[in-house]
Amino acid sequence: MKIGLIKEGKIPTDTRVALTPDQCMDVMRTHPNISIVVQPSPNRSYSDQEYIAAGVPMQDDLSDCDVLLGIKEVPVADLIPDKTYFFFSHTKKKQPYNQKLMHTLIEKKITMIDYEALTYDNGQRIIGFGFFAGVVGAHNALLTYGKKSGLFELKPAHECRDMADMVKQYRHIQLPPVKIVVTGDGRVAHGILHVMEMMDIDSVAQNDFLANEYPHPVYTNLKNELLYRNKETHEFHRNEFHEHPEQYECLFHPYIKADILINGIYWDTKIQRLFEKSDVNDPAFKLNVISDVTCDIDGSVPVNMGASTIADPVYGYNKKTGQQTAPFINDDSIIDIMAVDNLPNELPRDASNMFGDHIIKHILPELMTGDSTILDRATICSNGKLGSHFEYLSDYAYKA
Repeated sequence: MKIGLIKEGKIPTDTRVALTPDQCMDVMRTHPNISIVVQPSPNRSYSDQEYIAAGVPMQDDLSDCDVLLGIKEVPVADLIPDKTYFFFSHTKKKQPYNQKLMHTLIEKKITMIDYEALTYDNGQRIIGFGFFAGVVGAHNALLTYGKKSGLFELKPAHECRDMADMVKQYRHIQLPPVKIVVTGDGRVAHGILHVMEMMDIDSVAQNDFLANEYPHPVYTNLKNELLYRNKETHEFHRNEFHEHPEQYECLFHPYIKADILINGIYWDTKIQRLFEKSDVNDPAFKLNVISDVTCDIDGSVPVNMGASTIADPVYGYNKKTGQQTAPFINDDSIIDIMAVDNLPNELPRDASNMFGDHIIKHILPELMTGDSTILDRATICSNGKLGSHFEYLSDYAYKA
């Protein structure tokens, strides 16, 4: 089997990689029947020279590869017919902006295996960048608070060499006694909580968080079972919540009197929002920094007015007018919103290293078996037809 690491072609260019130089060599040492080549790129977080120094061959033309690994969507002009590709295709929800990509995958008889659809039998995702989305989302929340309050400055994650370099700054930061609410219980939340630990911010139970004041910074983590309850029974049952979220109400409202919200929950339109836009004018509403790692526009955080960028990650939301304003104004009438939708790309080396470990441990063995239910579940299309789990895409995938 010959595997090729493709050059990212989507603009703006993503700097993450599916396998680092050391991981490539580790795979080839462990599996002599696998070879790996890398398409040269000036934009990767791991440079061409690092791959060459590790002993990984560079190759412009990847047409002799069996499997091609990328991160973001591949431009349609770059797709090689009859190959097996792995990348985040963003087609499984019938995203209109990628319909041309979907048509091309079908026309070129490509086997498209989507990282997002790689799941265990219980539906849990196998691979993803959620942990580092949480890490950077939490870092950006603290950076925003420091800049808005004028109390301290933090270097953005993307200006740091790696996470260790980013975390080094925390030893010089002394937070005032702020209250931070963290939502979620998946990989994103784990990343957020990692930063809370690195900052020595104490965790407190939700009841204590609401009832008490503290002389030091604290946070509470609202997992789904603490954030939602059935409207009738006032209980939480995970399967019922996932199948019928419209039967559940959100219990977030008492937490609007905290200082910072770092939002890491999954959300769809059937799930009640954390709060409504009208709530921001409640005198009890004290949140003045919201890091919306989930980043659904007008979603669980209704004052998310659109995704921001790594270069310009924060905008203000004027509670009185409902309009977007400049950020970092120390004014109670303005909430600063961090809504970057590609946060892991701020720590691309760390994120790539963890991602590659998951590929080696969980995906490579499935590729080598030749008959994998895990890969089958994630195959959007193959040989000009939709995969069996994606036939619902037919009106989107096939040209009329």
